[in-house]
Amino acid sequence: MSTDVTNSATNKISARIRMIAQVGMLAAIATVLMLFEIPLPFAPAFYEIDFSEVPILVGCFTMGPLAGATIEFIKILLNFAINGTMTAGVGEIANFLIGCALVVPAGLIYKKMHSRKGAIIGMITGTVVMTFLGCFLNAYILLPTYAKAFEMPMDALIGMGSAVNGNITNLLTFVAFAVAPFNLLKGILVSLIVLLIYKKISPIFKMQHI
Repeated sequence: MSTDVTNSATNKISARIRMIAQVGMLAAIATVLMLFEIPLPFAPAFYEIDFSEVPILVGCFTMGPLAGATIEFIKILLNFAINGTMTAGVGEIANFLIGCALVVPAGLIYKKMHSRKGAIIGMITGTVVMTFLGCFLNAYILLPTYAKAFEMPMDALIGMGSAVNGNITNLLTFVAFAVAPFNLLKGILVSLIVLLIYKKISPIFKMQHI
């Protein structure tokens, strides 16, 4: 009996150490990916897409939504340490919430529907949630914070949007024609990449295939 208890405790400790190692590894990969940003033709230059949510979403499917949120948080902290902040941390908090809006719903649904269909439904749901939350946070928190940080009026930010997208004339159209498409595109691309790579990298994490 004592041997079984000891083995069980050892297995739990080993599993915990493995999870911590995987969280750290995925957070490091996400931080590196966050440094590579791609500008988009329909949005101002300060909206650049990155694929840092790819390893985070993998972590969500592997270890659950809480682990995914933890990886997202560590990524934000590491990026803060590397690049600092120009928004007194407000932008970083908003980015954390927007990232979690994609991966956490996807992870929750996949946890209940552990199949390829569940993963797809989860990623679609996460993309929709991220898009709506991203629009709200940009309109009421991020854009006003950026305007204040760079000491420019909101009209100047909207003008930057108008310069690349003629449909942008005010805050509402800025959100509708720049922010919403940006988050939709990011959610779709991240989801497609995860679908393509998940099965190939599954042996590394000992996870079931989608």
